Amino acid sequence: DAARRTEANPYPPEIREQLLPGIGLQVPLGCERDTRSGFGLFKLDLKTESENGLQFTTSGSANTESRKVTGSLETKYKWAEHGLTFTERWNTDNTLGTEITLEDQPAKGLKLTFDSSFSPITGKKIGKVKTGYSREYVNLGCDVDYDINGTSVHGSAVVAVEGWLAGYQTTFEVGRNRVTQSNFAVGYMSDEFQLHTNVNDGTEFGGSIYQKVNERLETAISLAWTAGNSNTHFGIAAKYQIDDTASFSAKATNSSLVGLGYAQTLKPGIKLSLSALLDGKNINAGGHKLGVGLEFEA
Repeated sequence: DAARRTEANPYPPEIREQLLPGIGLQVPLGCERDTRSGFGLFKLDLKTESENGLQFTTSGSANTESRKVTGSLETKYKWAEHGLTFTERWNTDNTLGTEITLEDQPAKGLKLTFDSSFSPITGKKIGKVKTGYSREYVNLGCDVDYDINGTSVHGSAVVAVEGWLAGYQTTFEVGRNRVTQSNFAVGYMSDEFQLHTNVNDGTEFGGSIYQKVNERLETAISLAWTAGNSNTHFGIAAKYQIDDTASFSAKATNSSLVGLGYAQTLKPGIKLSLSALLDGKNINAGGHKLGVGLEFEA
């Protein structure tokens, strides 16, 4: 993380983005993050880049339960001197997507994105305009979504002072003329410790603690509950870096679900991920999920 901080913004981008309470600060551990495949999936990713800077990303996955096979293709070109990025997407559902991003123009820290998608089969069209401004102690965002259900405006803000961060997020639906989401979060971040609490719509409460014990071991605890509901969700996770090329992670919840993950870099540009989700209440009954992921990058 320290290597990814800049003088203009000392906080890693994902920390600032994940503090937004609608997303929630995800515990930076566990099989979901370390295994690219996910539970119950067999996944293959291939990333290549041409000499002129054109990037190609191809992804395919097979769901072991639904037996559905999906694939996607993405091309990306960066025009660095003008801060422009052009992205084209296609998937096997025949959904076409186009994204144009302008970054650090006309002002440093400003990011503008125009995102659209179209499905020829259903005729569904979606358009998004995203704006963001990020400096040393503040991160502001305003997104506008256009689709057949109406127009929605999403606003968010995160401020940081001496390791403490506070974020607010709201959604306003223009057609209904009302606020449909109002979330708040507070967190603290250091190189070895992270604390996060959030309140969503005044009814959902959550918190998490992450600690980097040493260079190899990381641990985390998460807790969540809903007002008027006696059910509390609790989880613990740990990740152990075996060496520079391999890591093992484990996560358990109070629902008796146990997740295991193993990631291995076979050689530069080739990564293998294995995951398993076990139901502790029904060990002998089956229903467990496995995942395999293979990622190539050149």
